Amino acid sequence: MEFLLVYIAGTVAGFLNTLGGGGSLITMPILIFMGLPSATANGTNRIALVAQNIAATANFRRKGYFYPKIALVLAVPAVIGSIIGSNIAVNLDDVIFNKVLGIVMIMVMAMIIIRPEKKLLHMEEIEELTGKRKIYAIIAFFFVGIYGGFIQAGVGFIMIVSLTLITGMSLVKINSLKVMIVAIYTISALGVFVINGSVDWGLGLLLALGNTTGAFSGSNFAVKKGDKYIRMVIVAAVVVMAGKLWGLWL
Repeated sequence: MEFLLVYIAGTVAGFLNTLGGGGSLITMPILIFMGLPSATANGTNRIALVAQNIAATANFRRKGYFYPKIALVLAVPAVIGSIIGSNIAVNLDDVIFNKVLGIVMIMVMAMIIIRPEKKLLHMEEIEELTGKRKIYAIIAFFFVGIYGGFIQAGVGFIMIVSLTLITGMSLVKINSLKVMIVAIYTISALGVFVINGSVDWGLGLLLALGNTTGAFSGSNFAVKKGDKYIRMVIVAAVVVMAGKLWGLWL
């Protein structure tokens, strides 16, 4: 039953991530509730994220959405930040981490409801970073990397807003950038968790299989039709899981 639960959680996460983000809001608490230490749950979740984002990057490239110059410029500071963030995560007390995760889940839920990126889609589009914009972008993604390395949950929404402000690109192009950057910095973060022995490879590979299944299903789902209902499901799940992390109910 536990293996089935992990697979289902991975499938749901892959589906949600394909449509925008929020999958780790499901998988992280599930792994913690199964009894994994917070750091191990965090590290195990990275296996699925690496697999999912590499596959998504390849798929976007096949469809003609591939911007390696911008992605690599932003990935380098994100990698540095992710190493810092993941080192913080592996050394943080479980109780404190769970409290922080509960707070982050509520904050991300607010972003899911408000959808700030939709208000930023009429900016001038660029495909090359130069001057002050490049400096601001590097600084921003260093901190995105710290957050992603530390907790990951909801980083997709943060990156969508950041990339919209930085590039002015459409959401399709932004998602293609997002998955490539996440794939690169998550590999470095996973390395930190592996070195510290904070990875359950069996559950991680099962989660990755679920993520792949969910990503395939999500790519065939009508985004406009399903967006409203998906957000409702995420909000309900976040309220329940954040409350449990805070010990509000059994």
